[in-house]
Amino acid sequence: MLAVVAAAGCVLSWLAASSTVVVAPVLEGEPKTTSIEYSAPLLVLSLFLATAAGVLVVLAIARLRRR
Repeated sequence: MLAVVAAAGCVLSWLAASSTVVVAPVLEGEPKTTSIEYSAPLLVLSLFLATAAGVLVVLAIARLRRR
């Protein structure tokens, strides 16, 4: 159960890590463009939660095999 919560937190933090920003034109008269900006702390949190979920799944499988 805890692995599922960690996996859900991983997905939610990954989705929240990106945001769209408007970038100024390089030359005058050119249109503005958009870019995606990523939040490093949320990406690290996502990777940590993915690792925790993987470890918990391995531990759960090992416990089930010992029975």
